[in-house]
Formats: sequence, C-alpha cells, structure tokens
Amino acid sequence: MEDKSLEDGALEEKLAESLADLVPETHTVSEGEFAEVVGGALEAVGGRLLFKMRLDRNGESEHVAAASIGDGGERQFLVLTLPASGGALKVEAASKSENPVASLAASYAGLMDVFQAAA
Repeated sequence: MEDKSLEDGALEEKLAESLADLVPETHTVSEGEFAEVVGGALEAVGGRLLFKMRLDRNGESEHVAAASIGDGGERQFLVLTLPASGGALKVEAASKSENPVASLAASYAGLMDVFQAAA
C-alpha cells in the first residue's frame, strides 16, 4: 500500500492546480463565490461537498468547506479554506489539517451515508 501522506499530497496538488484560475484574489469573497470555487475544484477531481460554513478564527473571517473524494475504504476527506477578505484557497487533507472543521468531515460523511441508506 502506498504511503497515505504521498496520496494526500498528490490530491492536494491536483486540486491546487485546478484552482489556479478560479480563486478571487483581491476582494471580499461572497458565500456564492466560495461555493463556485469549491464546486469547480471538486468537480475537477470527482469530489463531493459535505458542508460549508463561514468561521471567525484568530480574528479573521474565513470560508471553510469539507469534502470527500472516493468511496468506502478509499474515501479521503479534505478541508478547503479561503479568507473572506480574498486570497488563495487552501486545500489540505483533513487528516493533516489543524482546522477544527477537519474532525467533523468523516463524522458528517458517515451521517450522510446513514441518511441515504434510510431514504
């Protein structure tokens, strides 16, 4: 089995490449713009948005999304963050992220799986 950190790194790099033209750099980023950027990035890698929110951390406001890629035991979780004031979208594996949302990604995905099975 390949080193999990190498897989995470390759996934983060692929997403970062797909985002190059989508990220608003110099203005306040709206919820809609963030959703568009995240949606485009996830579409490029076959990912699924789990949830998104806006948080205030360390005196700064940021948009945060959790996403999953793959299914079953191969599923990986990502955290995508973008400062509300604009800038670069940060994509990281939830397993390496220090963002408090990272710990929620797998739990939320499990909950959604249960709801889909019950429907």
